[in-house]
Amino acid sequence: MQLAQGMEYFFSGFSLITQKGLKRFVFIPLLINILLFGSSLFFLYDWLVDGFNYLNTLLPNWLTWLEWLMWPIAILVILFSYSMIFTVITNFIAAPFNGLLSEKVELHLTGQPVNDDNLADTFKDVPRMFAREWTKLCYYIPRALGFFILLWILPIFGQILWILFTCWMYNVQYNDYPFDNHKIHFKQMKADLKSKQGLSYGFGFAVFILTSIPFINLIVMPVAVCGATRLWVDNYRVDYR
Repeated sequence: MQLAQGMEYFFSGFSLITQKGLKRFVFIPLLINILLFGSSLFFLYDWLVDGFNYLNTLLPNWLTWLEWLMWPIAILVILFSYSMIFTVITNFIAAPFNGLLSEKVELHLTGQPVNDDNLADTFKDVPRMFAREWTKLCYYIPRALGFFILLWILPIFGQILWILFTCWMYNVQYNDYPFDNHKIHFKQMKADLKSKQGLSYGFGFAVFILTSIPFINLIVMPVAVCGATRLWVDNYRVDYR
């Protein structure tokens, strides 16, 4: 079943990040994710505490029990929306390092270099990488706003749509690195991913679940880059050789 295979590709990233020759390329994406994602979670927690303390001053004593109801709701909203939004921001900053990690993983899996660029050529390519991330942001933001509105106004159905959209975006975000390393247009990449939707949603769902788990989510980014690159090598690379 493609859905299960897609999830397996993500989890294969855990073994790849420990492989000799790849670990040093994992370090910088991992550090960026820990610093930005980790620090933002602490900031957000403090903001929520201050917000609930202020709310308690406005509520009569007989309604203070609402805080116990609102905390789990707030946490669920954070897990299922904030994580995706912040992942997009973090990946934008880490894009050059994620692209390099994906390139080295493909070399490890196939024995063939993606290109013959030297270090100077790689640095020259950074603006193009950021432009690609901007393309993903432009694709993500209007759709995220629409699905986020549906999340609140359509009970159950809206939540299901939001989860499916989030899984799709995780899939797009991480599978784009190996595609972009081969200079494949963003529109073509989306078409290829849609042609194997079981793999795409399975991979995205695995990222979605792990990103929603505190502390585990700090290592998801390099794991997902490695897993997505293996998915590319096994399923799409042959079409572009």
